[in-house]
Amino acid sequence: MSPPMGDSHKRFLQTMMSNGIISASQAAALHKHCCETHGAHYVADRLDDFINIINAHLQSLFMHIRKGMSEEDGLEYYALVNVTETDITRMASDYADNELELFRKTMDLIVDSESGSASSTDILNCADSLQTKKLKKKETEHVLSKFVQDKWLNEKDGEYTLSVRCIVEMEQYMRTIYQDLIKVCHVCHNIALQCQMCENPICGIKVHLPCVARYFRARSDPRCPECSEFWPHEIPEIPQSQSQSSQNLPSSSKENTAPTPSRRSRRS
Repeated sequence: MSPPMGDSHKRFLQTMMSNGIISASQAAALHKHCCETHGAHYVADRLDDFINIINAHLQSLFMHIRKGMSEEDGLEYYALVNVTETDITRMASDYADNELELFRKTMDLIVDSESGSASSTDILNCADSLQTKKLKKKETEHVLSKFVQDKWLNEKDGEYTLSVRCIVEMEQYMRTIYQDLIKVCHVCHNIALQCQMCENPICGIKVHLPCVARYFRARSDPRCPECSEFWPHEIPEIPQSQSQSSQNLPSSSKENTAPTPSRRSRRS
């Protein structure tokens, strides 16, 4: 039988419900704050044990706090996710049918691309072919902004990528639907979309850009960790971690639930 949740666990969960996702540094600061506020025993390096107690009580609600890594900066995050594969009522309460179809098409574009991203132009073109209800350009731009605000997509210079929260929550869905396209990072073993690939056709492993930076750090002769062929790609710089304290926790917001895309035909 799992230990009962104390007030410190409940406060931690309440913050996760309000924000959906927080960085690992924020989670560590929140852990300390919750324990000190409620006089609970605090051990700095026992955050995952603390969260496991919460997760044990979330099982019956089909919720789980999962850890994931950002493909962009390599930082770890904790996300509160719904582990049910589909929930039509929950989806309908947050997004219209054509918005969900746009999200599914956007995910298709991102997963099927070599860069792990989709341009705003390509997504706008998809909006013209929606089967549910077509979206005008301004409407599509508004929906995309909503997906970014709700932390399911990231946007930079007109390129859209899947957010860490999206990948964490939809990992099983993505592995099932895109099983012929999805590969995992050879270093961290998480889904790899924004990555570099070994150019040896017999090998072809993928490695996240932050993992590439860490793995090949200070190596003058970078070679593939799997086949030992020369790694021809430019080695990126190791991202600078930005320390965040409890004062920098995201402001409380309405809990958002992910739009779970419908099943599409499997690609060969």
